[in-house]
Amino acid sequence: MVRTYYVYLLTNANHTVLYIGVTNDLIRRVAEHKANSHEGFTKKYNVHKLVHFETYSDINAAIAREKQLKAGSRAKKLALIEANNPAWEELVG
Repeated sequence: MVRTYYVYLLTNANHTVLYIGVTNDLIRRVAEHKANSHEGFTKKYNVHKLVHFETYSDINAAIAREKQLKAGSRAKKLALIEANNPAWEELVG
């Protein structure tokens, strides 16, 4: 059985905070963030809006990508989001 892993980016309602994570069930994980079911960063800063995700068949590749994104600048993260969400700039404008 081939598993799918997801690297995802979330933001808050004001688009001021970004969160990057990895999961094997994107729908479940985003629902957990929205329900504030776990203590931590996303609950503290109300980070619930999915703005980008990527799929991988290898967990090690997904983790490497997560680390790469986390190490990148905010500008690079925003450029990635904008490339896949043309209306993003209008939202945060």
